[in-house]
Amino acid sequence: MGLRLPPSLVRAIAGPLVGMVARTWRLEAVDDEFRSQAAQLGRPIVFLLWHEVLLPLLWHHRRQGIAIVVSANRDGQYLADLAEDWGYRLVRGSSSRGATRALLGAVRELKGGHPVAFTPDGPRGPRREMKRGVVAAAQRGAGVILPIHAGVDRAWRLGSWDGFVIPKPFARIRVFYGRAFSVEGGEEGLAVGERIARERLESLTRLADGPTAP
Repeated sequence: MGLRLPPSLVRAIAGPLVGMVARTWRLEAVDDEFRSQAAQLGRPIVFLLWHEVLLPLLWHHRRQGIAIVVSANRDGQYLADLAEDWGYRLVRGSSSRGATRALLGAVRELKGGHPVAFTPDGPRGPRREMKRGVVAAAQRGAGVILPIHAGVDRAWRLGSWDGFVIPKPFARIRVFYGRAFSVEGGEEGLAVGERIARERLESLTRLADGPTAP
């Protein structure tokens, strides 16, 4: 996100401010039956979402016992503090820093029965480019991958690599869920799972963003 303020200051001031604005957001779940179906499978859910819509989705799924994979860098600390205040469990690391630690931590959470949220293009992009970590974690942790995206009618976009979305006060947010799927074993299972993950999240993104997507 490119901020250079001390994380403690951001947590003390920006955190409550974001929470106050978030309470004005008007949220609507689309195809929520896909989430219900995934939950009924009796296996931990791996939420798959782009980094840019992390903020509204963090708010929507707050206090549900979800573990989130966050970067060890400064921007990751801002998000980690906010996520922790909203009731998330933290898994440190990313595809660029601490990838092995992040994968092991995510698998440990899944085996413990906890849902995990991944941003496969984070923490530094390229934007909307799928990385394999989420699929590998789902495979090893016996989780099911649930694609999720958010369409926001009014928002600020930061000048970051992902165009990080901050919904404006009273913004309408539509949360879209895709159909969950499992990842089969072996390298072939990973390759197929990666393709399905990319296709389903991209399809969901087109549906949520519509013809005006940046």
